[in-house]
Amino acid sequence: MIINTKEKLEVIVRAADDRLAHDIMVLDVAQLTPLAEYFVVMDAKNDRQLSAIINEITSVIEENNFELKNVEGKNGGKWVLIDMNDIIIHVFHYSERANYNLEKIWQDAPLVNVSDWISEQ
Repeated sequence: MIINTKEKLEVIVRAADDRLAHDIMVLDVAQLTPLAEYFVVMDAKNDRQLSAIINEITSVIEENNFELKNVEGKNGGKWVLIDMNDIIIHVFHYSERANYNLEKIWQDAPLVNVSDWISEQ
């Protein structure tokens, strides 16, 4: 079964939400950069939750045989980047997200509505 990028995106967002990632945003950067089609940005309230989110996302990537190019910052970082080629996932410690403000840097990127993929809490 071939899965498209939007379907992969849903799997990733649901996995992050399952581990209580906060303020999950998806930016459609396909028209703005050759780096990826989507950036997924989220934060975690503490180091333990950050690790749980990263572990869940990398697990679903493996389970679904999605391509995983690289994971940076996993060992003690406050910003972990998961590169899947077409999707780049940014998981921040809550205290660091505002410092980098990716949403502002990429403000020309349309937001993807992920409300159907996120549980109400």
